[in-house]
Amino acid sequence: MAPIVEIPDPGLGNVSYLVDLGDGSALVVDPERDPRPYREEARIGGLKIRFVAETHLHADFVSGARELVAEGASLVAPRASRLAHTHQPVGEGDELKVGDMTIRVFETPGHTPEHIAYLLSEEARPQALFSGGTLMVGGVARPDLISPDLTVLLARQAYQSVRRILSVLPDEVEIRPTHGGGSFCASAGASHRAATTVGSERRTHPAMVTGDADQFVEDLLSGLGTYPAYFLRLREVNRRGAKVLGAGLAPLLRIGIDQLDGKTIVDARPIDRFACGHIPGSVSIALSDQFGTWLGWLFGLETPLVFVLDADQDQRELMRQALNVGCEDIRGRVDFDEWQAAGNEISTINLITAPLIEPGAPILDVRQSNEWEKGHVSGASHIELGALSDADEIAAGTVIHCGHGSRAMTAASLLARAGNSTTAVTTGDHSQITSATRTR
Repeated sequence: MAPIVEIPDPGLGNVSYLVDLGDGSALVVDPERDPRPYREEARIGGLKIRFVAETHLHADFVSGARELVAEGASLVAPRASRLAHTHQPVGEGDELKVGDMTIRVFETPGHTPEHIAYLLSEEARPQALFSGGTLMVGGVARPDLISPDLTVLLARQAYQSVRRILSVLPDEVEIRPTHGGGSFCASAGASHRAATTVGSERRTHPAMVTGDADQFVEDLLSGLGTYPAYFLRLREVNRRGAKVLGAGLAPLLRIGIDQLDGKTIVDARPIDRFACGHIPGSVSIALSDQFGTWLGWLFGLETPLVFVLDADQDQRELMRQALNVGCEDIRGRVDFDEWQAAGNEISTINLITAPLIEPGAPILDVRQSNEWEKGHVSGASHIELGALSDADEIAAGTVIHCGHGSRAMTAASLLARAGNSTTAVTTGDHSQITSATRTR
């Protein structure tokens, strides 16, 4: 079987793939914007990336296909995606010779209208299906990222696509989806496992177990939560084709503290550092696997951004995540110590543990609704971080929590920027807060 290398993005809950095609060439499926991981895996395997395959127009990241095309690869993509840059359009039944392998194309609408899957075969033996999002491990990717008018239709098409694929392929064929259970593109119930087989999914997948399409659609649509606002913009970015970065990510240039006017300051330092002192009006988004998701969710793609980091933080990782979600207008980084040494005003936010919450203090939970529904502090109010606006009225003395503190600190900094200060952010989760308040 052709060696398949998984290249995961834990923050987005996605996996791209590099496939050894047996003749010294490689295929990359659904690459993200930064080409470095694919180059490195190809180098390790002694391979040349000659082919790139897109399963659909991605909403959760900027495609890296054009980066690899600029280095000599050929791109295949769904005919219905109508890409505005160089590619080979393919559709149902098309077969492509790639290296020593053959790819057959299946049209699999459901996650998106133009969605396709690629069946990789060697000597007429099917080996792996790169299924994108329409067919995931134990589920399907959500059908509501295009238009409310299309959501029910796409949900029905997902049901039909999954049943068709699982009915015609041999049990032993591996299924390699792009979206995983941790992705905002995933629907409720999808597994976090990166791979499965046709036989396993034929026995257990909801579209096969649920014999009624209406029931499948009802179950699917009842489990959908919110998703980042940039999802509605990146499909068109990918259709047009994003700017090619070239040899690598540009360095994050340092700018002076006198160059901050008109720019949004995002402080990527750990939340304890932000709490102890930060530039007034800056927004805390601690650098983690989810940094890019929250950056893209909270700010427009054309927002001029300046970042604050500690010296030991990975600037290239910050740049990778920002560019991966389409945040292009990056003006540089500013040094907080320089800001402080110049005698400028400094803001702080009180960061406390659950036992230090004052009795009777109002509590705001900023987790996702599905997290809230699994358990929350009695009497707490709830606003998802992505839905928090400057106009929200937050009671004086409110303590904000999310579980680990990062999203809560982001919420507190957004409110402070709008002039609505809160007393504290707690690192405790809902069970710790409940336990602490009950022992008083």
